[in-house]
Amino acid sequence: QVEEELKAACSQQAGQLQEMGCRERLLRSDLQRAGEQLESFKSRVMQTCSPSAAGSTGKSVTEQQVIEKVRQISDENQQSHEREKSLQKELSSRLAKEKEVSADIEVFKNSLQKLQ
Repeated sequence: QVEEELKAACSQQAGQLQEMGCRERLLRSDLQRAGEQLESFKSRVMQTCSPSAAGSTGKSVTEQQVIEKVRQISDENQQSHEREKSLQKELSSRLAKEKEVSADIEVFKNSLQKLQ
């Protein structure tokens, strides 16, 4: 009876080991696929950001290169927004000045007409 229990336990553990092996193979496959997707994503980012720096040379793009390129684009975007704000302020200021000059011209015209 003990021998049968041991055989049953061994059989059960063998089944569990087989199941664990299947899981491990699936996880390895998923990990490999994720790695390939990451490489593909990095290459696409670099090609989009700077076609001459990626893919076309046949070299693998490093994460650091992608991070630096994204930072560069982010910085450029921030500078662009700041420039846009500055130009909006300048435009508003010029429009206000133009209104003021127009008002002054109207006053001058009215005064000139009164003098005539």
